[in-house]
Amino acid sequence: MVVIRLSRSGNKNRPYFNVVVADSRKPRDGRFIERIGFYNPMAREGSETLRLATDRIEYWQGHGALLSETMTRIVKLHAKGPEGLAEMKENDAKKAASKKAKRKAEKIAKAEAAVAEEAPAAETKEEAPAAETKEEAPAAETAPEEKPAAETKKEDN
Repeated sequence: MVVIRLSRSGNKNRPYFNVVVADSRKPRDGRFIERIGFYNPMAREGSETLRLATDRIEYWQGHGALLSETMTRIVKLHAKGPEGLAEMKENDAKKAASKKAKRKAEKIAKAEAAVAEEAPAAETKEEAPAAETKEEAPAAETAPEEKPAAETKKEDN
């Protein structure tokens, strides 16, 4: 099956995508049939972000090629013009910000839960040593003659 999809290139944290027609069995960045455009999400303002050969996309779709999910979205927004791309970037930025806020909230909730678990545990630990000292005190008073082996050796020398 033939698919129209993005093929990633560019440096780490600076993606650049080629829009390619490829066999679906080939790897994402592998061999392709035809390059029909590019998408640069990191393009500076004023430079070209997206270029598609719409006539070639229509040709390949006429011959049975399918668009990937991302390419379907990009083609629809490309049809709207530059406003569509600006809208897409804004939506992507909003999604990223909401995901970041959600992760941060989960992290805070996890930390609060850990503190809440430690607080009751600390209270029981404070009560427990007090009870142990009360129990140990009578035992120490009743058997003062019993000493550890290390202490008896020191006294002998």
